[in-house]
Amino acid sequence: MRLKQTEKEIGRINGRRYHTDMMKESDFERCSSAVTLSDMEIFIFPELMYSLVLANIMSPRLWLWRDDPWFKGIRKMKPSRRLQRLKQYIMDHYVFNLDLETWGLTDQKRELARFSGFLSPEVIAQSNALFGYEGDTYYFDIDIRTHFGLDKYSADVIPYWKTETVEAMDAFRYREGFATGAGECVSLAALYAAALFVVAGIPLEKMFLMATPLHSQNFVDEDEGVLLNNRRLVTKAMWFNGTQISGQARRALENERVTIVSHPTGWIHTLYRRATIEPAAYAHFSGKLRAYLKTQLTPEILGNFLRQNPRCRQCFVLRWPVRGVNRYLALEQAFSFEQDSPYKVTDGTRDKLLATIPMETFAASCCPCKIVLNDIEGFVRERSIDLDDPSDLHSLKAKIGDACMSAAEMVEQLARFCRTDPRLPSAEGVAFEADQPPVRLTTEMTREEVIRQIEALRERNVTADMAFYAWRDLTRTPYAPFATAALLRNPVSVAGAEGLSVEALVEQVAAWPGESIYDGPARLAQPDEVWNFRRGDGFEKALLVANVVRNRGGGALRLALERGEAALSADGGQRICAFPSGKSPAETLWEL
Repeated sequence: MRLKQTEKEIGRINGRRYHTDMMKESDFERCSSAVTLSDMEIFIFPELMYSLVLANIMSPRLWLWRDDPWFKGIRKMKPSRRLQRLKQYIMDHYVFNLDLETWGLTDQKRELARFSGFLSPEVIAQSNALFGYEGDTYYFDIDIRTHFGLDKYSADVIPYWKTETVEAMDAFRYREGFATGAGECVSLAALYAAALFVVAGIPLEKMFLMATPLHSQNFVDEDEGVLLNNRRLVTKAMWFNGTQISGQARRALENERVTIVSHPTGWIHTLYRRATIEPAAYAHFSGKLRAYLKTQLTPEILGNFLRQNPRCRQCFVLRWPVRGVNRYLALEQAFSFEQDSPYKVTDGTRDKLLATIPMETFAASCCPCKIVLNDIEGFVRERSIDLDDPSDLHSLKAKIGDACMSAAEMVEQLARFCRTDPRLPSAEGVAFEADQPPVRLTTEMTREEVIRQIEALRERNVTADMAFYAWRDLTRTPYAPFATAALLRNPVSVAGAEGLSVEALVEQVAAWPGESIYDGPARLAQPDEVWNFRRGDGFEKALLVANVVRNRGGGALRLALERGEAALSADGGQRICAFPSGKSPAETLWEL
């Protein structure tokens, strides 16, 4: 389905001429996808990932954060403190949400048909979790469909999982069960990138967004590098500290290949043989990320590895002298005492930790099948083990021995802990196109200057052009892509209105607050946003009713805005509903 407009209705929108009947199908699909921004749409159109970042940067909502007392003086802080400050704000104001109810369900057959002109079903299934990708062993073990709650549906059913703008994230506070804003991983990644630029003054060039089949996160090129993972901030030291939180942060890069890397200079996609990211920027990022994911083996790193690896950990004991006599403690027990203590097994506070443990917990002797951690630590310290040197690996295996488990298996797992090789999109054989100028924004720009700069790039940069669709600006974009998205990809309002007559639906919608979640007269919410958050401008409410009527098999409709009233009528002229509206899109007559 594709809505049509006449040339007369299109004319010029904010100085740019649009004729969607003449727009290529692929371009129209991209424009429409920029409105709904589902995970699968970003997978097909990788430029949309950064379009959302730009949409958030243009949002007045984000610029208001700068007035919050929490951020007073933030730009005078060191970059590491700025990151921590912003992280805490996002932790306090947003939760991670990836349910099936918010944005509803679709099916593989429908979406594969929709995207068949871009990638084959077989290729999509290799890299997208919604279409069959299962990742490595970890993901097979947890059973992806059960993990996400899809096991109660047929195998063809998949979620929409739309990526939220900052306004939609904020609006979750209106939903039952939410006390704050919320968003899924791509939403949080885009929000982090935009807020780091607008609030913390971190240049966009230092940020790289990464999407894997099941996750999205950012790499910030500050110091040794920082990963922003959902709401978490992970430094290099944290990546290797062996805690449960760092273990969760490691999963995507350890178990999945990176599908998309997005940057203000462009993007690269693992399945496309063309890319727009600057080759030098991508090479720099690749080198920094690989360095971040690799560390030298030290006694502390050895202990951190054992903290997060229960199978290897059960082979070790700690030796500690008590009144001149060696006593022994299972490493498993030692780590359990860390939980309520400021002291750690793996750093210089070990003696203080052990001194707090009751003496009866220690054993007088060591089982022959156990490995004394102190001895392996001493060996690692003296030898300065190089995990890339086969002779060093051989010596380490010999020192560990096979009494408890295979030394070769243990050392292999240790090496993987110390060195993650990210499966980034290969640059080999890729045509790096330089025909689109990069998005160059500076942290000294005002919001108005930012918008002007992005708008000035629209004719030459697809990402900048799509940012205005993602921003929902109906004075700068034609209505047809927005309306097509509204009537084809908003199933929650249709399902929610089931059992209601059109008259009852209109009455219910009319009782909701008449405020849009989007600021200003130019920007509009989609029907499921209105339904989920139980509020909307009259124009948005009328579009919600239109979505329900059309999906019940109703015929063509007309949505007209005149003198502050949004009126929805059947093609024959019969009025269905009308609501007061403060919106003013460039086109005031929508054929639906």
